[in-house]
Amino acid sequence: MRKELSIHNFKDLLEHFPLRHIDKTNVDKIGSIRLNDEYAYVAGTLVDMTLVGEGRSKRLVAHLKDGTGIIELVWFQGINWVQKMLQPGHLYLAFGRLGFFMGKPQIAHPDIEPYTAQKAGGKEHLEPIYSSTEKLKAKGLNGAAFAKFTAELLHKIAAKDLPENLPAAILQHYKLMPRYDAYQQIHFPSSEKNYRQAIRRLKFEELFFAQLRINLIKLERHRFSKGWSFDKVGDLFNDFYKNHLAFELTNAQKKVLKEIRKDFGSGKQMNRLLQGDVGSGKTMVALLSMLIAADNGFQSVLMAPTEILAQQHFNSISDYVKDLPVKIGLLTGSTPAKKRRQLMEGCADGSIQILLGTHAVIEEKVQFSNLGFAVVDEQHKFGVAQRAKLWKKNTLPPHILVMTATPIPRTLALTAYGDLDYSVMDELPPGRKPISTFHRNESSRPAVMDFIKEEIKAGRQAYIIYPLIEESSKVDYENLMKGYEEVKSFFPEPKYWISMVHGRQQPEIKETNMQRFVSGDTQIMVSTTVIEVGVNVPNASVMAIESAEKFGLSQLHQLRGRVGRGAEKSYCILLTGNKLSRDARERLKIMEQTNDGFKVAEKDLEIRGPGEIEGTRQSGALNFKLVNIVADKAILEAARNEVEKLLENDPDLSMAENLLVKTYLQQQQHKTGWGKIA
Repeated sequence: MRKELSIHNFKDLLEHFPLRHIDKTNVDKIGSIRLNDEYAYVAGTLVDMTLVGEGRSKRLVAHLKDGTGIIELVWFQGINWVQKMLQPGHLYLAFGRLGFFMGKPQIAHPDIEPYTAQKAGGKEHLEPIYSSTEKLKAKGLNGAAFAKFTAELLHKIAAKDLPENLPAAILQHYKLMPRYDAYQQIHFPSSEKNYRQAIRRLKFEELFFAQLRINLIKLERHRFSKGWSFDKVGDLFNDFYKNHLAFELTNAQKKVLKEIRKDFGSGKQMNRLLQGDVGSGKTMVALLSMLIAADNGFQSVLMAPTEILAQQHFNSISDYVKDLPVKIGLLTGSTPAKKRRQLMEGCADGSIQILLGTHAVIEEKVQFSNLGFAVVDEQHKFGVAQRAKLWKKNTLPPHILVMTATPIPRTLALTAYGDLDYSVMDELPPGRKPISTFHRNESSRPAVMDFIKEEIKAGRQAYIIYPLIEESSKVDYENLMKGYEEVKSFFPEPKYWISMVHGRQQPEIKETNMQRFVSGDTQIMVSTTVIEVGVNVPNASVMAIESAEKFGLSQLHQLRGRVGRGAEKSYCILLTGNKLSRDARERLKIMEQTNDGFKVAEKDLEIRGPGEIEGTRQSGALNFKLVNIVADKAILEAARNEVEKLLENDPDLSMAENLLVKTYLQQQQHKTGWGKIA
């Protein structure tokens, strides 16, 4: 059980909650089973047992018969144990998920037990159904065994073994079931109503303590984490803002800058998450913040996940500040040794005020004279340990701004990144036109290619993106090469010129091909998702995404953000085969309906669930037993509100009514594993 289900002790067993409950007071008639039934609970005589097939296809097939019909039972594992346990001619009760083979009902690996009149009905509670694994089932540890163990455990413990951990006022306000009762009723509910109340109570508890932990981390940082104080806005910022900023900042940019300036002047270390959709102007906010740092005599560093993105930041920021007395450096894995030495000297003596680069900037050899501000772009692509190395680059840790263009739904932000201060830029700069998105199937390919030709004829450029699930995947690589040849057949040289970029290329070849497209030497970029972030070509007005059904919503949205960066109308065409799953159709429909990254992210969370959203696994903040942060949004908001009120009145949890909260938190302390840069 330890290895298979992480059940190490009685507490883990109690928290191995049932998947669902069924009413076993009513036994189904086999003849009344219908195609749309999900489960069956039947009683009858075991007619026969037969071994079928050989090797890996070997299985045990049996038939259970009542007065109305016959149902097939089948086992693929644990066959020897089943043969010893069951005897043809005896009466059995069987329960399990229904399947249909040749139109006839079948249960694979059923929960099965000898039939007695007492077992066939008269239960005082709904029967719990627990998850198990094939390995455990083969050893007799099926769902019924877990029910037996749990019932025995609950029989032996008392309320004192599961003491209350929520304040009485909260229990009363939300009419929450006592903790001991909740554990009893979630496993063996006496009614559907009691089960719902138990679930609600335990979900509230999970979210309350999750919010309490991350808010205590944030509170501790605000109270005790000293930081550099940037107390002036000086000549560099004012000169750039008044004389060199070519456009008006959006209200969202101004709001975030105000929040950052307040943090800079607080004397506490800033640790802020800035999320904004593609093109919302996060880089400009970062640059203006860097100029404030420089005005106060501090250096800044910006760390990006790829050389392409680091180079893009270097090019754009260098262009912005070319008329200011600010020295900027770029450090990546491919920086030549001589240039690298010069950059390190410049950082160490303070002559380089802004260093941009990849993870190379956090290497131990890179030392700063006075680092005061660090920006981490596309923060989820770095590990916690990597990002934390920035803290050690000065005697006091620098202010931290982590940025992402992957919109994070509020519910996810509150759970996975709740220990960070949180800024959102939900406004695009004026002049940015919405991108028109269309779904087309294979039969429309010639028309799509003709449309791209029209855009190129008008002086524009185009991306054609292929999925590459793993850079090492031979099949995906062959599909890319095949696709490249197909694109060349539609766009023959020398009338058209094509760049190709993918993860298997040498960095210098990739960079050359990228730059040819950026400079306009090629009109078409055939690429994998390596261009998801980091390519800014305002002249590119159309993107065709091949096999779009293979991409997640957020990734499709990120890719789409590579076009629509200029003044011209832009288009995103989602190409798929004719056969699509319901989920795939839903994703593509959402892409057609909205350009709003936050709406896309909410839908992505609903479809895929929080554990699949990039960057959340490593946070450790989403290991909930019961909570679904999409479905339980209202409980999350209520729990968060109660935590904020509690900490506002009693930040040290020292009041008498909060001592049980403090005691429980201390007992669970070993479970807290979130880094300061989430």
